Amino acid sequence: MAWKETHVMNERMKFIVEWQAGGHSLAEHCRCYGVSRKTGYKYIERYLAEGPSGLEDRSRAPHHHPNAIAEKVELAILELQAKHPTWGAKKLKGWLETNRRQDEWPARSTITEMLDRHGLVRRRRLHRRGLSQHWPLTMADLANQVWGIDFKGWFLTMDGRRCDPLTVSDLHSRYILRLQAVEKPDGRHVWPVLEAAFREVGLPEVIRSDNGPPFASTAAGGLGWLSVQLIKAGVKPERIKPANPQQNGCHERMHRTLKEDTANPPAANRRAQQRRFDDFRRVFNEERPHEALGLDTPAKHYQPSPRIYSGRLREPDYAADFEVRRVRSNGEIKWRGNCIFLSEALIGEPVGIVETEESSLHTIHYGPVLLGYLDRGGTFRQSLHNQSRKTKAFRKNV
Repeated sequence: MAWKETHVMNERMKFIVEWQAGGHSLAEHCRCYGVSRKTGYKYIERYLAEGPSGLEDRSRAPHHHPNAIAEKVELAILELQAKHPTWGAKKLKGWLETNRRQDEWPARSTITEMLDRHGLVRRRRLHRRGLSQHWPLTMADLANQVWGIDFKGWFLTMDGRRCDPLTVSDLHSRYILRLQAVEKPDGRHVWPVLEAAFREVGLPEVIRSDNGPPFASTAAGGLGWLSVQLIKAGVKPERIKPANPQQNGCHERMHRTLKEDTANPPAANRRAQQRRFDDFRRVFNEERPHEALGLDTPAKHYQPSPRIYSGRLREPDYAADFEVRRVRSNGEIKWRGNCIFLSEALIGEPVGIVETEESSLHTIHYGPVLLGYLDRGGTFRQSLHNQSRKTKAFRKNV
């Protein structure tokens, strides 16, 4: 014989029906059902007032919350979030405390709960981080020590035209110096944008990029036409380790926000898209609180560089112990009777060769950039790690 199943609502209804039938006192009736007289009276009163629906369980949440967000405050937070959909509770709270100090704003956790209640919290998928990679990169301890440069991935505007946004930012202050759609993603179109930035705010010490064109090439030292222009302007080009975008992490993180705020969906045409870029740059620099800056804006931490750009491009100078060779029209130099190919980007440029502590080895440079190594036989290598075992054994024995 199977067990009989019952339900709380069925039991409560049965309790009411048998009580209405009479025959024994309420106290005895409650004892039969294993409930207190207080509970019995409660459900009888609810049934008489509301019918069967009065027997359902009710929420125990209080009707009034003394610590609830005031309607005026909640409305202000929601209006700001609607204006900046990608801002989270921390940035919303930081902006409100900076710009509307006359009001008291709730804790970040309270704002998060409120946004979640309105369905405005976007949950991102967590990814496991890889092991950190060591790579000798310049530390951005001050403004204009290191600028980051990259292309935000191209996309089509609504009229079907390709849009290639070029971004330049100061990695110390996170200040966006340039955000501009260019005709083509090559050095000839990037250089005028950089030169305009140099004239406006001065020169950085280093510009960091990835290893793709037009910022780098497979030639000696990874130099391309744009890199040579930077060196002649007095700026050292620096590249992250291949397949390690986290080494330019704050610039890449800005790209994610840029995509969410300006290109999802894209604008009607490139001119309208550029207006979005200009507005994003202003808000990012002057209004949006940044966590890495203690919820300050980048504009409060950026100042122009003391290194003034004159507009003149100068050939690099070398110390007295360097032998200088000028790159020929075919990208080669002559060294101890051998013709050594370096790069067509260096045609007409002077390179410096200096002997290392190992007398069998020379290094070759263009300004601050190491191009590679020359052994005693005149063989050129971009890296010592690419040498064969036979060559390494030869070097060890000489």
